[in-house]
Amino acid sequence: MKYVYGPVPSRRLGKSLGIDTIPLKTCNWNCVYCQLGRTRPLVNERKNYFPPEEILAEVRQALKFHRPGEINWITFVGSGEPTLHKSIGWLIQEIKEISDLPVAVITNGSLLYIPAVREELMSADAVLPSLDAGTSKLYLQINRPYPEITFKRMLHGLAVFQRNYWKNLWVEVMLVQGLNDTEAALEAIAAALHQIGPDEVHINIPTRPPVETWVKPPDEEGLMRARAILGKYAKVVHPAVGTFYLGDSDDLVEAIVRIITRHPLRAEELERILAEWAPKQEKQVLEQLENSRRAQIVERYGVQFWSAAPSYFPDQARSQAADPRHLRNK
Repeated sequence: MKYVYGPVPSRRLGKSLGIDTIPLKTCNWNCVYCQLGRTRPLVNERKNYFPPEEILAEVRQALKFHRPGEINWITFVGSGEPTLHKSIGWLIQEIKEISDLPVAVITNGSLLYIPAVREELMSADAVLPSLDAGTSKLYLQINRPYPEITFKRMLHGLAVFQRNYWKNLWVEVMLVQGLNDTEAALEAIAAALHQIGPDEVHINIPTRPPVETWVKPPDEEGLMRARAILGKYAKVVHPAVGTFYLGDSDDLVEAIVRIITRHPLRAEELERILAEWAPKQEKQVLEQLENSRRAQIVERYGVQFWSAAPSYFPDQARSQAADPRHLRNK
C-alpha cells in the first residue's frame, strides 16, 4: 500500500491505522524537533497530491484485513501536514460512511485560519493540532513556518475552530529544553491556550530523532513546571508501546519502509518487531533493508534510529549554526 500503514501504536490514540495523504516531506513548517528531517522547500499549496479515490480504496482494503478491536482510530497523519491535501474533508466523510471507527486528524493547525479547512475537519471525531509557542518570536524559532502563516493567524484559526467544533480538540505542546520549557515561555503558551479553550492539552517530548542535533527533551524540573503552568487539562503523554503491524505484505522491507517513512524506529525496536514477525530472519531482513537504499540510520541521544532514506538530517556543524539559543548567546 502507498498511502495507508499500520496499525501502529499511538501514544494518544491506541492502535492507529494511519493515512498519509502527501509525499515526504510536504509541510508548511520546518520544526526543529521534526522526526522526518528538514522541510526542503517549505510547501503551502493545497492540492490533491495523490488521487483521493486511490487513498479511499486502500482504506477499504486495509479495513478488510483487521478484526474488530485491532484498530482503535483511523488517523490522518504522516509525511508532513495532512490538511495540505485538498480532499481531506471528502476523505473523512467517505471513511465515516464505510466504518464506525472514530477518525482523527493530527495537524500542525496552521491552516485553520482558512474557513474551508475548518469546515473540512468538522466531521473528524478528534483534531490534534500543535501549539509549541505563545509568542511570535518563539513560534518562528521552533516551528520555522511558511512566511504567510503568522502566529496571529494560526492562533486565530485555532480559536475560531474550537468555538464551532463540538467534538475533541486536543492540543499538543512539544517541549524543547531551553526554548519553550522556561517559566516565561510556558506562561505565554498558557495564555494562548486560554484563548483557544481546547478540551485537552497533551505535553509531549521529542523521543524520536529530532532533525536538529541540539534539540533535547526537557528535564524533570521542566516537565513539572509545564504541568503546573499549563493547567488542570494538561497531561504528559508518554511514548507509545505496542506492536507495529507488518502482516499485509509479503515484502517485509516494503512494510518497514512504509512505517519508518512516517515513524522512525529505534534500531532495538525494529529488531524486536522483526523477532515477532520474522523469527530467525531478523539479520537477513535488516541487511535487505540496508541494501535497499530506502532507509538510513540516524543517531540522536546516543541512540540509532531507522528512518526513510529521503529524509534530510543535517550534520552536527550545520545544526549548531541553526540553534537559536547559540545565536542568542553570541
